[in-house]
Amino acid sequence: MAAGALSGLVAVLETYRGRDRVVRALCYGCQLAGGALAGPQAPPSGLPGSLLAVSAQLSACRTALRLFDDFAMLGYSCGYGLGPKDEDVLVRGLSVLCNLANQLYYPCEHVAWAADAGIIRVGSWKWWTLSTALWASSLLLGILRSLRILFQLRRKPRQHQCTSSPPSRREVKARVKAEVLSVLADLADLSNAIHWLPPGFLWAGRFPPWLVGLLGTISSLIGIYQASRGGNSEAV
Repeated sequence: MAAGALSGLVAVLETYRGRDRVVRALCYGCQLAGGALAGPQAPPSGLPGSLLAVSAQLSACRTALRLFDDFAMLGYSCGYGLGPKDEDVLVRGLSVLCNLANQLYYPCEHVAWAADAGIIRVGSWKWWTLSTALWASSLLLGILRSLRILFQLRRKPRQHQCTSSPPSRREVKARVKAEVLSVLADLADLSNAIHWLPPGFLWAGRFPPWLVGLLGTISSLIGIYQASRGGNSEAV
């Protein structure tokens, strides 16, 4: 059993998406633990400070690796296009807008990263703000899409009563579960995205580190669970 678990972990870590999910969970987990142990102490030192430093380094690692995600996102967006014609028009529209927001997110983050690294001479703050706003927009669109799908699934049993091959109850329940988990993960990430926007907008800048870590850990664990079940999670 231990050998099987080890081989499964190795298989996950050998893929880019699998490794990114693990690093993301560790990043937010360290931030949760470090923030909880530090309490009101500022700046944190000792073990809490070390955990928060590890979290910051893992976050920087993920940012650097996302430099190569543009083409993968472009391939996905082109493959989806305007969506399959048999799909609900509102779901298709929300999906296209979500893909567009994700596509624009990457170059904005790259510019911010390059500015912080001293590669280009521009102010990084506005580019970080723009990339965060695009991420928040993508999450909001994803939530609306999932809610629309849930509404459609609620109506489908009635719509398929006259069809020859209605979806099974198990298939519908599995899809509902997947969409509910997606909404919960996106809500957690959206809360953090708003926190990272400029102060003055809703609760921007008001979350303590442990709360950011908690929300990110919840989202990361949901993403890992969905991936293990064959779902699709693109948590940033």
